[in-house]
Amino acid sequence: MTTAAVIGLGTMGPGMAATLARGGLTVRAFDTEAAQLEKAPGAAGMALGVLGRLGMPDRGGAELISYHDTLADAVADCDLVLESVPEKVDIKRAVFADLDRLVSKECILASNTSGIPVTTLQEGNSAPGRVVGMHWSNPPFVIPVIEVIAGAETTQATCDQMVQAIKDLNLLPVVVKKDVPGFVENRILYAIMREACDLVENGVIEPEGLDTCVSWGIGYKLAVVGPMSLLDMAGLDIYQAVGSYLNADLCNRDDVSTYITERTTKGDLGMKTGSGIFSYTPEDIEALRGKRAGQLVAVRRALEGRS
Repeated sequence: MTTAAVIGLGTMGPGMAATLARGGLTVRAFDTEAAQLEKAPGAAGMALGVLGRLGMPDRGGAELISYHDTLADAVADCDLVLESVPEKVDIKRAVFADLDRLVSKECILASNTSGIPVTTLQEGNSAPGRVVGMHWSNPPFVIPVIEVIAGAETTQATCDQMVQAIKDLNLLPVVVKKDVPGFVENRILYAIMREACDLVENGVIEPEGLDTCVSWGIGYKLAVVGPMSLLDMAGLDIYQAVGSYLNADLCNRDDVSTYITERTTKGDLGMKTGSGIFSYTPEDIEALRGKRAGQLVAVRRALEGRS
């Protein structure tokens, strides 16, 4: 792969574009919103700065990223098109339908969907074998894991090519063997979020305490020892004993906690609106983003055995 397009320049698009460019790919970026196109170079520049602090191989930078007013211009002659448009199946399917008309049958069409089955997105595509899931984590310029998900008709060659491309970027491909909603990372994350919201909503703990408990307890351990390895470390007999009574008491609701829905109904969406579970000033948001990026860089370097 030499040329890639990133479609959608919201939360993750600029960071993905920066990561691809740092890896040496020529990147064409596109968004339907002029405001997003205007902000994207600054966001990509910030991401490139973080990639530099991480010591990622420097094969290119901002000079490899161009910004386009039309989808056709952005995807012309690309080897890879990565969509990161809003997480709504009708929007994504419309984008894939447009891409199907604009690119060659050899161009890989990848989706950064957080959980929509890839099989759903490849329906109706004239070459469904080249449609694949490429799920990045946020922030995409710091978190090295990328899930590769095959839909029902995705070819093995497409998956192999995606895995190799991710390795070439000095990132970590994880192959998800079944196209289940949410894939793997978000299924684990949302199970944690469901229990966390339930505990806070029922007055067991305050939000600040919950964050401290997770970050400095299980989060601290899981960064070094994954869940399956942790089972072995703790002892399967211990898990069986505790799980035999605790599993039945865990939250198993199949809707979203009212603790969340009440806030979203009011438009309190978190940092993007200045208020959610916590409140933020513009200065708070800028400071938090810088602080967290620095901390994530430090953690990643430590996990990689670098000072």
